[in-house]
Amino acid sequence: MRRISTVLLLCALALAAGLSIFLWRLGDTLTPAGGPAAIGGPFALTDQNGHPFTDRNLRGRWVLLYFGYTYCPDVCPTTLALMEAALTKLGPDAARVVPVFVTIDPARDTPAVMKTYVAQFGPRFIGLTGSPAAIAAIAHSYRVYYARHPLKGGGYSMDHSSVIYLLDPEGRFVKAYDDESGANAIAGDLKNEIASQQG
Repeated sequence: MRRISTVLLLCALALAAGLSIFLWRLGDTLTPAGGPAAIGGPFALTDQNGHPFTDRNLRGRWVLLYFGYTYCPDVCPTTLALMEAALTKLGPDAARVVPVFVTIDPARDTPAVMKTYVAQFGPRFIGLTGSPAAIAAIAHSYRVYYARHPLKGGGYSMDHSSVIYLLDPEGRFVKAYDDESGANAIAGDLKNEIASQQG
């Protein structure tokens, strides 16, 4: 009986993971009016100081946007450090870019937790959290995959996609960098994007 329960549990977990991946990939096939699939959109979250924060707060600045969680052991801190390094290399133009970290683990990542966490990567960072529904909505609009993964002995980690999104000052998606992009490459590309808008 115990063996059957274990098998059923494993099948349920596999089915849930498969369904999550299917729904995430399905978003890639949805194209408005026959054009390219839209990425991004309006959101209403809470910043690391406990204040309401929407997409309108980012207007007028370029944005490097990343989704992750504070308990992430490796990829998230490495990627946030990469974003800060790219902005440092960007020089004076860095004042026109804001790095934003959105949690996909709102149950643990309260504003206070986010404030302590993002401060490790520099004063430029904005950390955003919100209700599970609000996080699900913004993750869906950016087609971010995430799922809770139970750990042996209790607790959980979060599986998630790892992409840095670049948004222009109007809040429109421009392009994405992966977490293996170098700081020099991102800084150079940002400089070109900023210059092209000025030109």
